[in-house]
Amino acid sequence: MTRAIESLAAIFKNFVDKEPKPLLHVGEVMDLWTAFTAFHEAQALYQVALNTTTDPELRHVLMNAFEGSKSDTKLVEGFLLKEGVPLPLVNPTKPNSDPISVPEGVKLNDDEIANLIAVKIASSITFCAQAMSKTVRTDVGLIFFEIQVELMKFAAPLKNLMKERGWLRVPPRYNPPGNPNSQ
Repeated sequence: MTRAIESLAAIFKNFVDKEPKPLLHVGEVMDLWTAFTAFHEAQALYQVALNTTTDPELRHVLMNAFEGSKSDTKLVEGFLLKEGVPLPLVNPTKPNSDPISVPEGVKLNDDEIANLIAVKIASSITFCAQAMSKTVRTDVGLIFFEIQVELMKFAAPLKNLMKERGWLRVPPRYNPPGNPNSQ
């Protein structure tokens, strides 16, 4: 427990130091740019999924993901602009459409949507952890930490819905040879 307290004290010390913050390094800018672009990409994915599914619970999860992604994007956008970093180009938002009118050959089923979103969330959580480990500036690390926590809060209800609906894809069990508990 001492390590956690010492780590928190070091983080808070960085915020109360009167020394000016160093300029962002190229890695921090690249990670922030990548996050900004990936969050816009995620929003397009959520919009396509919302235009495809009629399942009320999945739509609720997707709306939460969409709103969370917009919030994360605004956080990164505001920080980049405050630091004088130009924003990358992103695709425009998708228009709303009626899920019933989407042709079957184009339409994703609910299982596919849920698993696609789960993979996107998992990779985003991993990306945030990697970005945090490379930052020099505490404020950049805290942005990625905040986003990672929000993603983890979203991932749990999604996983529960996937388990409940039988959409969770689980690899086969592995019983190593000689395991006394193997059946």
